[in-house]
Amino acid sequence: MRALASGGTDDPYPLYAELHRLGEAVPVTAPELPYAAAVFGYRAVDRILRDPAFEVHDAYRLEPMTPGWRDHAVLVTLMNSMMFSNGDRHGRMRGLFRKVFTPRRVQAMEPDIIRITGELLDRVAELGADGNEVDYMAEFAYLLPARVVGRLLGLPDEDIAWFRSQVDLINDWLDFRRKGFDVLEAADEAAIRITDYYLDLIAQRRASPQQDLISDLVQAGGHEVTDLELVGNLLVLFNASFSTTIHLFGNALPLLLQRPAVRRTPESMPAYVEEVLRFDTPAHVFIRVASADTELLGVPLREGELVAVLTGAANRDPRRFAAPDRFDPARVDNQPISFGAGAHYCLGAALARAEAQIALPMVLERFPHLALGSAAVRTDQLILRGYKSLPITVTDRVLVTAGGTADASE
Repeated sequence: MRALASGGTDDPYPLYAELHRLGEAVPVTAPELPYAAAVFGYRAVDRILRDPAFEVHDAYRLEPMTPGWRDHAVLVTLMNSMMFSNGDRHGRMRGLFRKVFTPRRVQAMEPDIIRITGELLDRVAELGADGNEVDYMAEFAYLLPARVVGRLLGLPDEDIAWFRSQVDLINDWLDFRRKGFDVLEAADEAAIRITDYYLDLIAQRRASPQQDLISDLVQAGGHEVTDLELVGNLLVLFNASFSTTIHLFGNALPLLLQRPAVRRTPESMPAYVEEVLRFDTPAHVFIRVASADTELLGVPLREGELVAVLTGAANRDPRRFAAPDRFDPARVDNQPISFGAGAHYCLGAALARAEAQIALPMVLERFPHLALGSAAVRTDQLILRGYKSLPITVTDRVLVTAGGTADASE
């Protein structure tokens, strides 16, 4: 864990391989880290995520560790969400969202996904004319899931860039290596701005419902959730349907370009997407809290101690996946644990899969000459692993240079 926290984010997989040689879980002895144990075996990760004895970090657990947490808007907002709730409170909030965020609703989003993908690819084609490099992350991977979840919630397109910037500030604080006061202060300010925005939008939808998820939540919620609980959960839903999907698109592209057979068999894309989720998953770390004194695979835990659940490592567990460091879309029974498991399974998982399965074939079909450009830049986070910048070219035309190089044929 110390190695991961101090710089293993560029390529954590060799470190994961070392962990797997130690078993499925180990105690964490690094005093600078708040965790008592790390769990990384697939079986152990699946067990702890499903076991109600291991809870998420809710307000009750936060109180003794951070007595002044209510002075921080980001903590208040997050503690009002199902992501940071347990038991009946979690069930009450999740039950409301499951009423309206249904598989049918995800399926109904498919025309929007196709339309938005086409519009963004038109823009990429324009920017990439004459061989110019285009940042795939900035111009496509960021914008598609942001606009899709914006359409789902009923957010105006012109507000999406602002929303993304606010969510990024909160994600910076959520990353377990980045807890400086300046990061917390920026996250607090972002949470205040997002709360004000959503409260205003909720009031608008209560007065004049539209064809969007917020309207349906307001109408179906009644007294099941407060407006502040609704704000917290909308923030989490935007995050779950946006931040993870960005890196799914980014992590997928280099892997797909190395395998040209996928262009000839677009119907195989669901299998490729699942293998991307396993091989280079966006979400690498979940946190759980022991609700009582217990033992996990030989590691003693006291009530209230934190466990780092390494889903990125679990997806490379050789006990579960043969040759785990080989990308193989033909794997049998390929069930990555990238979106978690149990009561807190990611609410946006179905939408993320749908976006990738629809949009990635469209990218490859639209740009048969698509290739990676200059050096990519990885993010410096571990909880969400992906690319900050991923330059691409989308035509085989070569720019005329100062020395007079001629264009290649298209």
